[in-house]
Formats: sequence, structure tokens, C-alpha cells
Amino acid sequence: MGTTAADPAVLLTDLRVLVLAGGLSYERDVSLRSGRRVLDALRAVGVEAELRDADVALLPSLVADPPDAVVIALHGATGEDGSLRGVLDLCNVPYVGCDARSSRLAWDKPSAKAVLREAGIPTPDWVALPHDRFSELGAVAVLDRIVDRLGLPLMVKPAQGGSGLGAAVVRDGPALPAAMVGCFAYDSTALVERYLPGTDVAVSVIDLGEGPQALPAVEIVPRNGVYDYAARYTAGRTTWHTPARLDTEVAEAVATVAVAAHTALGLRDLSRVDLIVDADHQPHVLGVNVAPGMTETSLLPLAAQAASLDFGRMIGTLVSRAVARAT
Repeated sequence: MGTTAADPAVLLTDLRVLVLAGGLSYERDVSLRSGRRVLDALRAVGVEAELRDADVALLPSLVADPPDAVVIALHGATGEDGSLRGVLDLCNVPYVGCDARSSRLAWDKPSAKAVLREAGIPTPDWVALPHDRFSELGAVAVLDRIVDRLGLPLMVKPAQGGSGLGAAVVRDGPALPAAMVGCFAYDSTALVERYLPGTDVAVSVIDLGEGPQALPAVEIVPRNGVYDYAARYTAGRTTWHTPARLDTEVAEAVATVAVAAHTALGLRDLSRVDLIVDADHQPHVLGVNVAPGMTETSLLPLAAQAASLDFGRMIGTLVSRAVARAT
């Protein structure tokens, strides 16, 4: 892993950083927890940092008193669909993470999967189904065709969104309509994906100045078999193994695929790539998150710890690189 030293031209103690957290998405509570952890980590390495919500007062404050850089700890649409990053670009405020275009691409799972497939990166077969088409074409007929095409079991999840909200594994046909209804409660488009049994892993990709590199994979073992919202954020519902319990060759393949996905989507600084390793030890990308959680149970901090990276210095390095990009 590369150095965590900040760019020598950018002294962390001279910077004023805004950590954006909260927002109005379903993931607000998780975002606030991520933001507080990032805030504490930056202050621990001497950075003057402030936590702010993304509300109507944000834009006037950015114009009147712009910070040296922003760390986006917003989850859900506000932090991941590219819109906020576009506003920061308009204000000429540097920020950690990928640009608006790449963020929009990664946020929309069907679009991201199409790019990954075109780049030769394995990802499970899928169908994206807007709610309007689902209703217009007849739910029963559409669902029958999906099962015929993709088989069972299936994974149903919102085309846009995170934290496992609205996601469900469907193991028999009669359960599919309820899963679709649950999914549509969170998004107007459902992503129905062939479910691949195997080992769930998450690989955080970090670029501290030597190009994107994979941190040790985190293996995810949810108690109920599905890594949903409750499994992610409720103590005792999931066991994590860092590094993942993979053979060396498989671990290297997982890391290679994760970095390839990060690169194919045009990302920078950091991302988290979620994968499944199937029974043949082949990794498949399930999705890529451009604003990974930073809470006490989040996967990127666990991976950083396994890589012997100081969390505060790591975030500080990303901040200094963001500032250096803008100068």
C-alpha cells in the first residue's frame, strides 16, 4: 500500500475542511454517523474540520466563505448521484472523491453494470424494470418472463440506492411480486438480478498518490443470509472477516477485479466495490459505491485497519490530494 503522507505542498494543519453529512435520503442516520467519524478523524490529525448538513444554507455559505475542501459523507442520492458534486464544481470547491459524471454513472446500477459488462468485468445477468412498464405490461406476464430468462433465485433491489434498503432475495416465484412492491417503495425502477450464491466480499479501493489500490477484502457473513439494512447497521446481525477467508490466488483476483471496476467507471480517490465469489472461486461485481460508509461497522474503515492505515491520516491524504488537484 502507498504512503499516507499528505502532499508536501499541502499542510493539513493549514486547511479548513467541511464534512457534509445528513441530507434527506433514507440513509440520513447512517450518513450522520459517517460524518461524525470522519470529523473526529480529521481533527485527530490537526485539520480544522466542521460538520454541515446539505440544506438550503449550504450554497450561500460555500459562496460567502468557501472551505479549502469538502469531504462528502452523504449517502443516498444527495451524496452519490453527482448533483452535489456538480454544485461544488460550480462553486470551485475541491472535494474528495470522483467527479459528478462518474458519480452519476456508478449511482445508477443498471448503467454501471452495462459499463462493467462492456469492459469485460463479470457481473450477474440482470433486467431493469421501471414501475410504469411493470404496470402497463401486466405484472404477472412480466414477472413470468423474468423468471424464464434469469431463473431462480433472484435478487431484487432498487436501481438507485444503497444500504440494502428495498433489497430482497427471491427463492420462489410466488415471492417475487411482494419483493417488487417492496423495492418500488424506494425507487421507481427495480433491478432484478440473477442471484449468485457464494461468498460476499467488499473491496475498498484507495488512491493515496500511487494509483488505485485495493485494501484487504472484507468478507461479509450476515446472520440471516442477506446483507440488508438491518444486517449492516444492527450490532450482532453480521460477522465480518478482515481479511476475507479467501485463498491467496482468489484474493488477488478479487482485488484485480475491484480495481478494474473502479477504473472502468472513471472513479478517483476512493470507492467500495461489492462482489460475490461464486462456487468456482470467480468474482462478480454487484455494485460500486462512491461514498462508502465510514461508521463503526462500515467496511472501508475495517479494510483500512486491516491494511495498517491510520484512518485520520488516510482521509487527510485524500483531502490534501483534492486541494492539490484544484491548484
